[in-house]
Amino acid sequence: MSTNTKPGGLSRRRFLQVSASGVVTATTLGGTSLRATSAYATPYSEFTWISPRGTLEVLDDYPYWVGKELGYFGDLKTKMEPGPSDGTATVKFVALSQADMGFPSPGVFSFALNNKLDLVSVWNMGAVDVFDFAFRKGQGAKDLKDLQGKTILLGSAAWQAICDPMFAAAGVDPKSVKYLEAGWPTWGTALQGGQGDAALAWEGLRADWEGKGLKFDYWLGLRTSPFPANSFVVRRADVDDPERKAFLEKYLRGWAMGMQFADVNPLAATEAVFKAMPVVKQNLGPALGVESLMQLAGVFKGDMAKRAGWGDHDMTKWTTFFKTLKDIGQLTVDVDVNSVITNAFIGPANTFDKAKVEADAKAYKLSDDVAKVDVETIKKNFFANAIN
Repeated sequence: MSTNTKPGGLSRRRFLQVSASGVVTATTLGGTSLRATSAYATPYSEFTWISPRGTLEVLDDYPYWVGKELGYFGDLKTKMEPGPSDGTATVKFVALSQADMGFPSPGVFSFALNNKLDLVSVWNMGAVDVFDFAFRKGQGAKDLKDLQGKTILLGSAAWQAICDPMFAAAGVDPKSVKYLEAGWPTWGTALQGGQGDAALAWEGLRADWEGKGLKFDYWLGLRTSPFPANSFVVRRADVDDPERKAFLEKYLRGWAMGMQFADVNPLAATEAVFKAMPVVKQNLGPALGVESLMQLAGVFKGDMAKRAGWGDHDMTKWTTFFKTLKDIGQLTVDVDVNSVITNAFIGPANTFDKAKVEADAKAYKLSDDVAKVDVETIKKNFFANAIN
């Protein structure tokens, strides 16, 4: 979930609202009302995935760009949209059929459930929590309890839904924490400039910020957080429809193959992103680009010995997460975990020729500057700025 320069957003830009009764409405810039539609001439005329971060110019979506270049999506018609930087847009657009799949944080997914948006998580990209807290050098906290009464900088006010349960799990009353919406994409710059005590961050963004000259110490969620990471959500109707379900299985297989490819050769996966998004290479350079991807890949993989495959949801983590949200009042409805989280797609999506993917990764031709990146040095210094 990194961020770089924010592009214009969706070509069909909408302002979306959720009313007190839980009804979602959308309005175009010109003020015309839209109605969601569930009618499809085919399963998906063009399957649209929407980002939660307002940009695609990042390493985060590397499995897609690998799959797109290597043909892992077959004949499926797919596209990616950056979406508005509003943290909740990724679920609202899916609920309104303005996109087909969203990539929300667990907190934003809970927002959708609390507002009765009938969505289901079908793919847990992260095996462990992706979220971190950044601190100015020498001012870090090893325990989140030390942030009680402190000010946390956010790029979007919607990110409070991410932070509150993290503090609650650490034994901190979320109401004791102050939040400051410091702007997108400038909240990291605000922290470096002396505002706030810490800033929400995530894996992949650590290297991104390093490339921008923002040098921080980090509390890493992947080491101690009991929560899951961002997942892919779709409309329940799509899960229940056999034709669309078959499409989703094939689509997610493309992502799984891209993740397997990067696990074998992170340099090649980084190169694929650079080809699709040259500005990422311009912003980070080869070494930090590879490091950003490797940070994300570690979160996406986790301990595969304990997972049924790429994308597998850990139901215990999701149960803990929803219980924590209910305890702090972020959720006001009861959530049946098995109703809103499914691992039904994991088996089909992970059924592919792993030997072929491995061969593809090893045979991938690298540019000279990417080929020079020392992966072992990156691994050695991977947690150099971690404080927990």
